[in-house]
Amino acid sequence: MLDNLPEILLRHRRIVGVVAIAIAILTWTVDLTGLVYECPYCRSQRTVIGLLGLLLMLPNPAHWLVRYLSAVFAVFGLSVGATQHFRGWGRIMGGEFEWGDQWYVNPWMLSGFALFIIVGLLLLIWSWRPG
Repeated sequence: MLDNLPEILLRHRRIVGVVAIAIAILTWTVDLTGLVYECPYCRSQRTVIGLLGLLLMLPNPAHWLVRYLSAVFAVFGLSVGATQHFRGWGRIMGGEFEWGDQWYVNPWMLSGFALFIIVGLLLLIWSWRPG
């Protein structure tokens, strides 16, 4: 099953793109309604996830411009996400880490998820072949 996962995701790339955009819209909605604190790291990562989802939905994600833009967006999102995630590791190693009352919005955990999502979307864009 996992061997075929990339082919399955590529076959349904528009659905994956819609899911990425939905994640971005949902998280921006939670942010703008004040349910979570304003976090520039999180805002950058969710925007990159939405932009990569949009690029994945284009008719030809293999076009050089789409790949170039996806690489630029992903590098930015990954550097922001890695910085935020590393700050969490610093707190873990310093004995200062706490999950908090709202553990499900812990920045360390969410930045880790964002790193996986951004890399996955970038790999899908770069592995798509017109066919």
